[in-house]
Amino acid sequence: MITVTDAARRKILELIASEGRQGLAIRFATDGRGPASFQYRLGFVAPDEKRPDDTVVDAGGFEVWIDAASAPNLKGASIDYLESLMESGFKIDNPNSPWQDPVAAAVARVIDQEINPMVAMHGGMVTLLDVKDGVAYLAMSGGCQGCGMANVTLRQGIEVRLKEAVPAVREVVDATDHASGGNPYYTGSEGQSPVR
Repeated sequence: MITVTDAARRKILELIASEGRQGLAIRFATDGRGPASFQYRLGFVAPDEKRPDDTVVDAGGFEVWIDAASAPNLKGASIDYLESLMESGFKIDNPNSPWQDPVAAAVARVIDQEINPMVAMHGGMVTLLDVKDGVAYLAMSGGCQGCGMANVTLRQGIEVRLKEAVPAVREVVDATDHASGGNPYYTGSEGQSPVR
């Protein structure tokens, strides 16, 4: 069902020992979706919190409990623990896409692999909300929310790239509430999208 790497197992056992509560299990579940992958819940649970329909995975020294709704979305996933100068924490690799529609899955991949790394340089992030009838609905956050250049980035960068990469996309709609953004300082050239 799922894999817990040796590094993750050691860290979880260390955390259980520091809690001083033997018998704790890990609850692993999907909790909605992000731009290209699921969002996850991963935390300790007491023995009395086990549900009758939980899938139980023996991880060597502790159990991982997965609720019935999350189980199909986590098949083949792995939990790892990284500790380096660049990153530290649990990392989840999941081969399953939260997007069942192939067009939405393709759009999510482009956003995750191409668009978000570019807008992140300006403190922004783009989230795919949905794809319906060839229309991709996006939300912009971070430095993009409220930025005076957000529309340029959307029309000249994001929309152009999505239409090139996913020909089934005919329109991109910005569903962001830009009025609640912080109108961040933008250092790029006027009229130029950071995605182009």
